[in-house]
Amino acid sequence: MTPAVTISERATRRIGEILKGESGGAMLRISVAGGGCSGFQYRFDIDHTRADDDLVITCDAATVLVDAASQPFLAGAVVDFVDDLTGASFRVNNPNATTSCGCGTSFAL
Repeated sequence: MTPAVTISERATRRIGEILKGESGGAMLRISVAGGGCSGFQYRFDIDHTRADDDLVITCDAATVLVDAASQPFLAGAVVDFVDDLTGASFRVNNPNATTSCGCGTSFAL
């Protein structure tokens, strides 16, 4: 069984704020795609459709989806929201990543 993805309290609040501005039934989809400077990159998209094999994470008013293909790459990861001098963004603390780029949006296994 794949360990779950954890969504931090800060990320939960920010996702809830984002989804409030979307039409009903909106969810945040987190996925992994090939590309970026380290080989793989994280994607964050608004989605209104849930697949049968999606990992569904419900926290407060936020629903997060992770597709089946991305689940092994994100197993045990913690998604946080950071607002600091370099900007505001979602950050993924991924125990599966062996390296990542300086901005934290791409990683290698």
